[in-house]
Amino acid sequence: MTAPLGADDVARLDRSLAAGGVALIPTDTVYGLACDPDSREAVQRLYEIKGRPADRPAAVMFGSLDSALAALDWLSQGERSALRALLPGPVTVLLANPQQRFPLACLGASTIGVRVPALSGRLAALGALARPLMQTSANISGEAEAKTLAEVDSRVRAGLRPGLDVELDGGELPGVPSTVLDLTAYGSGGRFHVVREGPVSAAEVARLLASARSS
Repeated sequence: MTAPLGADDVARLDRSLAAGGVALIPTDTVYGLACDPDSREAVQRLYEIKGRPADRPAAVMFGSLDSALAALDWLSQGERSALRALLPGPVTVLLANPQQRFPLACLGASTIGVRVPALSGRLAALGALARPLMQTSANISGEAEAKTLAEVDSRVRAGLRPGLDVELDGGELPGVPSTVLDLTAYGSGGRFHVVREGPVSAAEVARLLASARSS
């Protein structure tokens, strides 16, 4: 059985990211590739490793909801309530980003994708990582996602640089990519749209958002 990740793993990950590394990490859904969202070189290399089209933005991941809300300081109270109802969890939330924060991850667009995974059990230590990450699934673009480290495509792993990049083994993950939820119009009338249904169903999204509005 895979041992839980620990403080040493998080410190190693932090050092790698600070140095411009690319990391192969577990999440609450599938294995992902991650890097510093403000490092142009790291972002470019992550895209090259994955073979991701240059015009497709990536999500920004936070270790905790508090750190996400602190970084997303332009959000309305309604949007904040929605995030508190949905996150942490296996959901990628698309939000209006009028100040174009994290421009490398968002490709300068006025929309940002936000992930706050539910990190428990073997993955709990990752919640201590203070820095935001640019994150996308650890597969060649268009191919299947990986639920174990061994399932990650050898071409992806071959693109990692020894001594700079990091692999973290979180054991077997659920293997279903996150639900993608568009809340870009949520601030004006509470409108939302499920772009991709994943671990959280459209019905459950609607229930959680209704609960947030009534609380």
